[in-house]
Amino acid sequence: MRKYINAQVLKHSMKLQQMGAKVKAINSKLCYVDFDLGDFKVSYVYNVNAKDKYFLERIEPYPLAVRTFDKEEDVIDIIKVDLEQFKNAVKSHNIKDFIEISRHLSKQLKQFDDLFLYYNIPTHEIQVLINHLKNIDEDIERIKGESERLYFEKEPENL
Repeated sequence: MRKYINAQVLKHSMKLQQMGAKVKAINSKLCYVDFDLGDFKVSYVYNVNAKDKYFLERIEPYPLAVRTFDKEEDVIDIIKVDLEQFKNAVKSHNIKDFIEISRHLSKQLKQFDDLFLYYNIPTHEIQVLINHLKNIDEDIERIKGESERLYFEKEPENL
């Protein structure tokens, strides 16, 4: 089985190189992590990249690339915090709506990617989208200011 996998990696690497890519195949550790929180699960995947950094992504209940870490312990620490936050959020009567909004935003990102890559969008339409995003940013800031903070073990990284 390992010989077959190595042959497939070589085959795919050659195709990518023919397309102009620089390919560095590494033997990597890939970990899937699942937690069952009753009505939904929280799942992650992380792997070691070619620079010996750990790339973490949450895959359930909605996809979110978290970031790259220097050490596996840092990955475990951030999963611990994230899981604590989800365990707390499960108590909220809004959790299902929150997850639905997050999934919808992920879907919209994919739709925008298709729109950008498949169509020549007029400049004024791009401005319409930018204005909608600014409005969402303003709504997020307003809602944050009007809402009770529930988690204090670490500071938000994106607000």
